[in-house]
Amino acid sequence: MITTEPRMTNLFLQLGLDASEEAIAAFIRDHQLSNEIRLIEAPYWNDGQRQFLTEQLRSDAEWAIVVDELSEALHADATVQANAG
Repeated sequence: MITTEPRMTNLFLQLGLDASEEAIAAFIRDHQLSNEIRLIEAPYWNDGQRQFLTEQLRSDAEWAIVVDELSEALHADATVQANAG
């Protein structure tokens, strides 16, 4: 059971990633997804990370909000391009 406050930094820690502001910004910048790829389908997650993200989205708990925020951030470029066309 996860007892830490659901924030982006804690989500990155749960995923085993660098949770510094700079590292989060770089991850989001460097791992943009097309609108056709759902967050949990991204090729860069390992099985444990994918399972964690899937469980959080299915539970629709507090963590789901942060996972959704990550998904929106990782789809930001594709959204801008779709709206520009």
